[in-house]
Amino acid sequence: MTASADRHERFPGLRRRGFLAAAGGAAGLGALALAGCSGSDGTGTAAGKGDGTPRRGGRLRAAFAGGGASETLDPHLGNLFADAARSKALFDKLADYGADLSAVPRLAEKWEPNAGLDRWTITLRQAEFHDGKPVTAADVLYSYRRIADPEKAYRARASLEPIDLKASRATGERTVEFVLKRPTAEFPNVLAAFGTYVVPDGATAFDSAPVGSGPFRFVSFTPGRSTVLRRNDAHWEGAPHLDELEFIVANEESARINALLGGQVEYAHELNPATGRAHEKAGGIEIVRLRNSAMQAFAMKTDRPPFDDPRVREAFFLIADRQELVDGALSGAGETGNDLFGKGYEYYADELPQREQDIGRARRLLAQAGAEGLKVTLDTSAVAAGFTEAAGIFRDQAARAGVTVDVRMGSKDSYWKDILDSGTLCCYRSGAMPIESHISQRLLTDSTTNATKWQDKNFDALYQQAQSTKDNTARAALYGRMQRQLHAEGGFLVWGFGDWILGTARSLRGVAREAPANTLDWARFDKVWLA
Repeated sequence: MTASADRHERFPGLRRRGFLAAAGGAAGLGALALAGCSGSDGTGTAAGKGDGTPRRGGRLRAAFAGGGASETLDPHLGNLFADAARSKALFDKLADYGADLSAVPRLAEKWEPNAGLDRWTITLRQAEFHDGKPVTAADVLYSYRRIADPEKAYRARASLEPIDLKASRATGERTVEFVLKRPTAEFPNVLAAFGTYVVPDGATAFDSAPVGSGPFRFVSFTPGRSTVLRRNDAHWEGAPHLDELEFIVANEESARINALLGGQVEYAHELNPATGRAHEKAGGIEIVRLRNSAMQAFAMKTDRPPFDDPRVREAFFLIADRQELVDGALSGAGETGNDLFGKGYEYYADELPQREQDIGRARRLLAQAGAEGLKVTLDTSAVAAGFTEAAGIFRDQAARAGVTVDVRMGSKDSYWKDILDSGTLCCYRSGAMPIESHISQRLLTDSTTNATKWQDKNFDALYQQAQSTKDNTARAALYGRMQRQLHAEGGFLVWGFGDWILGTARSLRGVAREAPANTLDWARFDKVWLA
């Protein structure tokens, strides 16, 4: 069941995907790649890296940008990469994404559809929660029903939309029959969706003493400061090499790199390109580059002026000099985008012509829209590498089209929450997820993290049709239609795909260098060790 070829033969819709190496799934998510079970030599060491024999013991300290006092360990509420990494350490999902963005079984030992693809039977592996209780079908159903609560803004709610959770049922202690609202050939992607963690039946409190089934157990949590976890010796996949894992919040990039250089941490998440270059050959620390890992964009709110006019949105598409943004904001560490998510993934519409800067046409479109002399505010923050630089570069590009852009700096602690509903234009980024997941979470009428507020009922219908189409060629054609519409009138100005740059102490071993963020081998702190 764990063999990729076996999965693809037995289950419809599970084909290997092309992927953009190391792309973050949610708004504000950075990328972290640590060695996992796939692509390794069986010891937790990244194959061919020469990291040696794993050593047991020690505490790994990992520095992340965090969410301040509002941070939570509720795995269904996480939005930042720090949240996701903590959730992965404490909890498990039924499935996760492999490096090619295909679904890989986790708590689910296997899955089997009926002939009509509208009922899927999930068999759970034998696993225990940290309190010794077995993971059961009742826990899975409780978790999914909690996520789907219409009164809550849980991240994965839209991803679970295909499931009729009232009709779904436990058919045994370790078997669940999911009844779907329509045939869904790629249903295992739902099981792997960001935030679909399994929690104990009835669990509601997570910040004081969360109980999961993940490779680490809870020790302590201070929001905005530190989270300490301890090895779970009873984990179904085997105990981690580390004794303890500590997540340390350091919002400033300079604080993360200085803590790494000073020996206060062994892992520093998300360094900027200049920092990476400065330390790459110095030898004191290791620099890990995850190529083309994150979508870089500006998000235009399409439900309010001036971006409720598609001519203004098209003008802004044409204002952007994407290569200048990649060179300036990312120091050349990336490649240009074409206003679409998922470059290199299955269904990506790479047949669309690359959009180039055209200031003359942008001016004409603005004049047609009555938006000559337009003034807009661009929200940005030092919350992510390249954001402030991109804002300044785009401000200068817009000025050549007669548009005044006022750059407004936001709080690093609340930026991702603030931009979801407020403002009109903001800096945005995302990591890896299937294109269909990006659409379901961000572009449908009922999507819970729709930062652009772009909505179209016909687009919703196309998405549902694609999810219900068994034939891969026909499904790809539908995704092509959706992307052509987004390319023409959507709210994401995707200007590039940047490298993520990580720093690690030379004593940290087992670090992988290929895994996209939001995939199985991302944040595999249970598979690394300290030499």
